Amino acid sequence: MKTIATIGAGNWGTALAATFAQLGHSVTLWAYEAEVVESIRARHENELFMPGVKLPENLAATCNFEEALAGAEIVVTVMPSHVCGTLYRQMLPHLRPEMIFVSATKGLDTVRLMRMSEVIQSVVGESFAPRLCALSGPSFAKEVALGDPTAVVVASSDRDAAQQVQREFASPALRLYTSTDVVGVELGGSVKNVIAVAAGVVEGLGLGHNPTAALITRGLAEMTRLACACGAKRETLAGLAGMGDLVLTCTGDLSRNRTVGVELGKGRKLEEIIGSMRMVAEGVKTTKATVALAAKHHVEMPITQQVNRILEGEVSPREAIRELMERSLKEE
Repeated sequence: MKTIATIGAGNWGTALAATFAQLGHSVTLWAYEAEVVESIRARHENELFMPGVKLPENLAATCNFEEALAGAEIVVTVMPSHVCGTLYRQMLPHLRPEMIFVSATKGLDTVRLMRMSEVIQSVVGESFAPRLCALSGPSFAKEVALGDPTAVVVASSDRDAAQQVQREFASPALRLYTSTDVVGVELGGSVKNVIAVAAGVVEGLGLGHNPTAALITRGLAEMTRLACACGAKRETLAGLAGMGDLVLTCTGDLSRNRTVGVELGKGRKLEEIIGSMRMVAEGVKTTKATVALAAKHHVEMPITQQVNRILEGEVSPREAIRELMERSLKEE
C-alpha cells in the first residue's frame, strides 16, 4: 500500500482519491475550499462537488499542503489547468525527488501553450527532475466514484513510474493501460473538450444524429493532426485518450463542456453559462490555446476555429455550422 496525496477536490479529484482509499492506500485529499474539508471529515461526503456519494471513512482531507504531502510517495494533481503552475509552486517546498507525480488535469496553459506535464516540469524542474505521468481517458468522475467499470491510460517517458501507477491504481472497476506517448495522451484529453463544446452546440440547436457523428469524426481528425504535429503517435489518438474520451465527452450528459455547448446552442450567453456552473469547463479556456497552438504548428482545425469564434461572440452557432458546411470541398 502507498501513501498518496491527491491535490484538487473537485469531482474528478474526489473520485480518484476515493478509489485509491478503497484499495487500502493511505490517501489525503487536498481541497482549496474549507467547506469541502469539513464535509469530508464530518460526513464522509463532498457535498459541494459530489453530493450524495458516500466516501471511504479512511479518506483524509486537508487544506494544508504540508499535511497533504507529508510522506506521500505518489502525488496526483487534479486542479484546473489555469492554476496548475501556481499550486505546484506553492507545493514545491514539500516535494521530493523520489515522488511520482501524476497529472490528471485535462487542459492547456493558455499563455505558454504548454501541456500540464510541461507546466509541472517548468516549476519542479527548478529543484529536481520530476518523475512525471499523465492520466487520461474516458472517465466521468461520478461513474468512477460509483464503481462503474472504467479504462484509462497512464503515460510517461519513465516506464517504471507508469507501471508503478498502473499497479497501484488498478481495481476491479478501474483498468489502466500504459503508454510512452505523453504528448498524445495529454493533447487528446485537452482538445476533446473543445470538440465537446461543438457537439453540445449541435444538441442545443436541436439537430439530429448525423451532424454529431460527422462532428466527432472530423473532430478526431483535427485532434490527430495537431497531436502528430506536436510529436504524438497517431495510434494514441485512436485509443482511449483520443477517440475514447472524445466519444464520451461529446455524447454523455455528465460532460460539462458539452453542457456549455448545449446552452450556447439554445441562445444563452457564455458569461451567464459559466457563472451558473460550480466546476470548470476546461474546453472554454482550452479552445483559444488550441487555436494558437494550431497556428504555431500550421495545422488546419476548422471546427476548433469555429468554436473559438462562437465563444468570442463573433458568430452565432448556426452561422458557424453553415460556414463549416460551405467550406471548399476536398478529399477525406
